[in-house]
Formats: sequence, structure tokens, C-alpha cells
Amino acid sequence: MADDAPKTDQPPKDLVGFLDYYLVKKAPFQLPDNAKEWIVKYGPWIAVVLIVLLLPPMLFVLGLGAIFLPFGGYAYATGFTYVTLLLLVELGLDIAALPGLFARKMQGWRLIFYARIIAIVSGLLTANVLGALVGGLISLYILFQVRGLYLDKTETAAPPVVQP
Repeated sequence: MADDAPKTDQPPKDLVGFLDYYLVKKAPFQLPDNAKEWIVKYGPWIAVVLIVLLLPPMLFVLGLGAIFLPFGGYAYATGFTYVTLLLLVELGLDIAALPGLFARKMQGWRLIFYARIIAIVSGLLTANVLGALVGGLISLYILFQVRGLYLDKTETAAPPVVQP
């Protein structure tokens, strides 16, 4: 008896396993391998461009809040609401994930996954339910489709073959 446990086609109980089950194994459409490779190869560069484009408006909005300090009060002037804090955390996770994404490490993938979860929560908290759910589903689908191309830190490359 190799395996006494009954085989069930049930999704795992953890969040990553659950999403992997439905967005990869049970998904009606799989991304082609060349599309996955393109996303993994050029995705970090696209993220760098988007982060660079996002930084000036973000700094402008945070700085603009200081101008309105006499008129709107402390909370309005600083702009530090829970949405701004979530946006800063999301941006920080995106920046922290870049080295891992370029090196195709699972650690970079996990940080992007956490950033997407925070983006979904932020969208839901701002009452953008449809945008958060549709955008979150699309981003998680793509993220889980390319997950297999990232190496876990416990995985090592094959040792070099030494010719005698």
C-alpha cells in the first residue's frame, strides 16, 4: 500500500494552494508557454517603468497635502489615510520584489502576490468592488500562470558536469 489516503479532487485549504487550484489546474484557458516566458522576461522591466511613472504623482499628492494644511485639517493635509498607507505598502512591496523577479526567484513572486492582495483589499475599501474583483482576478490569473517559472530558494541548479 503506497498511499492509504483517499484521492480527492478538493482544493487545498491555504490561499496560495486554493488560487493555484482554480487559476491554473482548473482554469479553462492556459497561457501558452511563450507568453509565460515573455511575461517573466519583460514583466520586471514593465514594473520598473510603471513604478518610475507612479513616483512623481505619488510625491506630488503627498506634498500637495501640506499646502492644504490650514484649510482641511491634519488628516486631510497629510493625505495619510488608510488608502494611502495601503498604496505605500503596495508600492514598497513592488519595489522590493524587483530583484527577485529579475532573478526569477519565488521570493520576488511572493512579494508581488502580497502586493496584488493589498491592491485588491485597497480597491474593496474604496468601494471599487467591481474594479478590485475583475482587476484582481486578472492579475492573480496571470501571476499564478507564470508561477512555475520562478525557482524556490530551496531549489538549486544541477551541479556542473566535470569531464575527467
